[in-house]
Amino acid sequence: MTSLRPDISLDDLIVCPTCDAVYSLDVPEEGDRAVCARCNTVLITNRRNAAFRVIALSLTVVILIIASAVFPFLRIDAVGLNNSVSILDAAFAFSEGLLSLLALVTAALIFAIPLCRAMLTIYVLAPIALQLSPRKHAKQAFRLSEALRPWSMAEIFAIGCAVALIKVADLAEVSFGPAFWMFSVLVVLVVATDNFMCRWSIWKALDTS
Repeated sequence: MTSLRPDISLDDLIVCPTCDAVYSLDVPEEGDRAVCARCNTVLITNRRNAAFRVIALSLTVVILIIASAVFPFLRIDAVGLNNSVSILDAAFAFSEGLLSLLALVTAALIFAIPLCRAMLTIYVLAPIALQLSPRKHAKQAFRLSEALRPWSMAEIFAIGCAVALIKVADLAEVSFGPAFWMFSVLVVLVVATDNFMCRWSIWKALDTS
């Protein structure tokens, strides 16, 4: 990555999405990455078979989201009584009256948006990985996926659960269900997918096809 030259064309420029620093484009060698000199944001990553890996991660995310919504998340035992709840049960626990809207928003942030982003990623990357022409509206689909990224809050829910479990542990015996471990893996994979994806390469493939 080199400094900006005054005679360079706009097609040969890249802008840091974090600090807006502008650089002349210099695609790194395979296995390397280009990093912003000002804020250390990764601008370009050149990984072999990156598209296939992101697709595999996204497919795994889709499976885990669906599975974690079905299986029990937690089991609570207290004074001889026990109860098992799923993540959806927790999201819709207060779905009465005006709180129904809050329950829907919670479910969307935990499940719907991460699921939508994973499916949009597969829709956009599958043709690129197979070296085919992008599907119809692929640019709009990827733009929507990026717009939804700040609203995908599976990891925030996981942190909230951890805080709640610390408080509940003194009052009752808590055991983890299959969905808890699925959701834990899901959170890691969502973060890994976002960090592994080279957005510059995707936009370049969509623009040049």
